[in-house]
Amino acid sequence: MARRQVLYAGGALGAVAVAGLTTANALARRPPRTGADLSSRVRLPPPFQVPLPLPPVLKPVGTTGGIDRYEITQREVTAEILPGVRTPLWTYNGTFPGPTIESRRGRPVSVRHRNELPVPTVVHLHGGRTPAASDGYPTDLVLPDGWPDAARGAHRMSGMHGMEHGAQGMHDPRAVRSRLTRDYTFPLDQRPTLLWYHDHRMDFTAPAIWRGLAGLHIVRDDAEEALGLPSGPRELPLMIGDRAFHADGTLAYPSLDPTLRKEPGVEEPYLAGVLGDVILVNGAPWPVHEVDAARYRLRVLNASNARHYELAAVAEDGRRLDLIQVGADQGLLAEPVRHRVLPIAPAERYDLVVDFSGIPVGGLVKVVNRLGAGRTRDVMAFRIARKATDDSRVPRVLSTDLPTWSRSDALRVRDFSFRAGRMNGGHGWVIGGKPFDPARTDVTVRLGDVEVWRLVADIHHPVHLHLVGFKVLSRSGGAPLPHDAGLKDTVSLRPGESVEILTRFDGYRGRYLFHCHNAEHEDMGMMANFEVV
Repeated sequence: MARRQVLYAGGALGAVAVAGLTTANALARRPPRTGADLSSRVRLPPPFQVPLPLPPVLKPVGTTGGIDRYEITQREVTAEILPGVRTPLWTYNGTFPGPTIESRRGRPVSVRHRNELPVPTVVHLHGGRTPAASDGYPTDLVLPDGWPDAARGAHRMSGMHGMEHGAQGMHDPRAVRSRLTRDYTFPLDQRPTLLWYHDHRMDFTAPAIWRGLAGLHIVRDDAEEALGLPSGPRELPLMIGDRAFHADGTLAYPSLDPTLRKEPGVEEPYLAGVLGDVILVNGAPWPVHEVDAARYRLRVLNASNARHYELAAVAEDGRRLDLIQVGADQGLLAEPVRHRVLPIAPAERYDLVVDFSGIPVGGLVKVVNRLGAGRTRDVMAFRIARKATDDSRVPRVLSTDLPTWSRSDALRVRDFSFRAGRMNGGHGWVIGGKPFDPARTDVTVRLGDVEVWRLVADIHHPVHLHLVGFKVLSRSGGAPLPHDAGLKDTVSLRPGESVEILTRFDGYRGRYLFHCHNAEHEDMGMMANFEVV
């Protein structure tokens, strides 16, 4: 967005508050775009030339008491993302994306993270049903060797444009900090699905993810494997993200403090979000993957900071292939849903089956982003390499273990607004009019209670709840959209839109977060606490 559009967005909720839903509906017709573009200064490769990389699957270092133990080192490396160009990255185990962990439903894993980066870090397993001590709360820092002291992570620092921004200056008496290593334990007592792990450090999540701190975690079980969905080499994890590059190959990002040690935030034109002009899939620019003329299962994650996509699979003759959705953020749907175009917001995941059997050998199927323009309209491509037998299927019934909650089960209804705000004379993003404060409990819920939450947005806000999955009940008073099916943990609110979600706060007691997953908004105050008691 141009600067005037950013400022317009900043006043959007004020207009909604004055004029109500009529203005909200008008905002909903604005272009589906939040953020400002960064332009790369390095020569970019043509699309569909770089092979699609597949993240390595991490092996456990051992098993103790029925818990599989893993080790990951967070470290800086220099790698080739653009052909012939070297780019410094912050990584998990030296790769971008980080290594994939594959686990079984109900079998706990423990991951020891070692921080060899120059700044504190936190790890959050996004979508995990995780005890609070391992959920990756933003102030539970893993300090690098040589970091001055444990208090440094929450001391008062100058904020963006002179303001004390968001959680800054707020002391968190409950923060649990460790030096160099931390063990995160994940019970994984949850439905099989695609999760992802990423840095969640207070005020610096966006630039840390941008630099490479993200990886996949897949949960499996016997019932899912018995369905006959495409598997093995015909199951592909696809982490989509956008980046921009300086002329020397380094990543471009408009941080106020490029060291990420003191002052958080981004330059003013990017307050609504940072959009790159290079689309990466599994860390490769506009890659191509050779496939059989058969069904493939695509496990798709939007790991972009702020970019939204509308994905379509288009053959060379212009025909769109069906995107058969079999799962959402929190696992399998009850039955498949067919899409020709699928919107996906930051942090959302979709489990899709695409059938390439009708494409001739040698043919190309492009995955395009209908919200993109120029180079950002292309995402990746599949080249049909050979005919092949295919015994996979997409059954009419996928799962029978979805929650049976209904609106009548809800004990209470809560309302939350997600909007731009002004804090100490500067720009920020707030929930219910308040910026994030780790020392404040915003919502208290009882373990096992069912609630309806009504979420209202000024501009695009993908809202994520930690710990729990939820059902989408309605959008702006109407029915949910087809892609809202199943159990989710992130819901995309469009400009001026209200969404009702229904959830049960089960699992674990403790302190958790809900927040916007536009990572720039999150860093600028758009988080809140809920306490399960």
